[in-house]
Amino acid sequence: MTETTQPPTIPAFVLVRPQMGENIGAAARAMWNFGLDHMRLVAPRDGWPNPAADALASGAGRLLDEAALFGDLPSALGDCDFVFATTARGRDLTKPVFSPEAAMKEAATRIGSGQRVAVLFGPERAGLENDDIARSNAIISVPVNPNFASLNLAQCVLLTGYEWMRAQGDVTAQSVEMAGTDWANNSEIEHLGAHFEDRLNEAGFFFPEHKATSMKLNLRNMWSRMPLTRADVQMLHGMMRQMVRWKERD
Repeated sequence: MTETTQPPTIPAFVLVRPQMGENIGAAARAMWNFGLDHMRLVAPRDGWPNPAADALASGAGRLLDEAALFGDLPSALGDCDFVFATTARGRDLTKPVFSPEAAMKEAATRIGSGQRVAVLFGPERAGLENDDIARSNAIISVPVNPNFASLNLAQCVLLTGYEWMRAQGDVTAQSVEMAGTDWANNSEIEHLGAHFEDRLNEAGFFFPEHKATSMKLNLRNMWSRMPLTRADVQMLHGMMRQMVRWKERD
């Protein structure tokens, strides 16, 4: 597995709440077909390690041995700068939508500039939930038969891995002048979202009550869609703290 202290050279493939060990093993095999060995597992249904994964890994057992295990999605994405979410269904969330080919070209460009990129794959039965997708920066949508849009986990991993391999020869590195700062990672964005949500909740912003859940989801989706630097995040924290102080003085 790629160490988080080293510059990234490949995306992390994050399996969110996978249900069957066999599918995790098949996904590991698909990853290794294309030189990808950074697997992260979020709350696998049947626990981890899972002996059922070994048989389907077929030579990619090292990925299973080195897979990082996380209890929830925010902790799995804490060090990531840009996150793709794979989904075959339309969602009521405003996100950039990429084909697998375009997404992996974008991933290669971002990784080439030093960013850490992750790709989310949802559980077999229903895929990623809106709350998962709200934490991503963009969507990967596979063009499939609209009357039969379901891909199994390993198929989706295989398709994305294939496009990653193809992208390696097609990308010209791009850079952004950062003016003395770095891109905010997912953990910093998560903390910013929680700060605003807490203060807005105290201010009675989430009203009426029956709309509060969707309002919070849309707010979190907004944060993940914005390309924020660490300086941006610090400024937004400071703005909120100052508004709270001003209100308390008033």
